Amino acid sequence: MEAAPEETHGDDQPWAEVTPDAARRLLVAAVEAFAERGYHATTTRDIAGRAGMSPAALYIHYKTKEELLHRISRIGHDKALDILRTAADAPGSAAERLAAAVRSFVGWHAAHHTTARVVQYELDALGEEHRTEIVALRRQSDAAVRDIINDGVRAGEFDVPNVPGTTLAVLSLCIDVARWFNTAGRRTPDEVGALYADLVLRMVGAQK
Repeated sequence: MEAAPEETHGDDQPWAEVTPDAARRLLVAAVEAFAERGYHATTTRDIAGRAGMSPAALYIHYKTKEELLHRISRIGHDKALDILRTAADAPGSAAERLAAAVRSFVGWHAAHHTTARVVQYELDALGEEHRTEIVALRRQSDAAVRDIINDGVRAGEFDVPNVPGTTLAVLSLCIDVARWFNTAGRRTPDEVGALYADLVLRMVGAQK
C-alpha cells in the first residue's frame, strides 16, 4: 500500500534541520519507503531511487540504512518530547496542560502520519545502541505526561487510580493516530487533536 502524502502543519519545512539538501532528500525518500514497505523490505537502492540519486550517493551521507532510520527516529522523538515538555511546563491547571499536550501530540501524529509510523513503529529495527538511546527519549516523553497526570491527582482535578497505566493508555491512544489518519478524511489534524484532548480528559475523570 502506498504511503499517503503528509500535510505541512504549523512549523513545517519538513526535515529542515537535515543538511545538505541531498541528505534531506535521501531521508525523505527513506521515510516514504519505510512507511510503505517496512524497514526490512526496503533496500538502499529503493531509497536512492526515490531520491533520484545513485545507490553510491547514499553512502556519502549515511553509512548504513540503519543510520538513516536512527536519524529519522531521533528527530521524530526529539520533536515528540519537545511537544510534551512544552505543554507540561506551561502555566495553567493540570487539565489545561494535559489537553494542550494531547492536542499538540495528536496533531503532530496526524499531520505527519507517514513519518510518525516510521518513528513509532520501526523501533525494533534499530541496532542495540541506537535503540537504547531512543527508548530513553520515550521514557522522558512518558514522564512528561505522567507528571501532568500526577499534578492533576494531587490537585484533586483527576480521578486516576493507576497513574502509570493511564499514562501508557494516553500515549498509546495518541500515537495510534498515525496508523489510521488520512488526509482525505473528514477531520483535520487540529480537529482530531481537539477530539482526543476531550477523550483523554474524560479518561482521567477531569472535573468540569
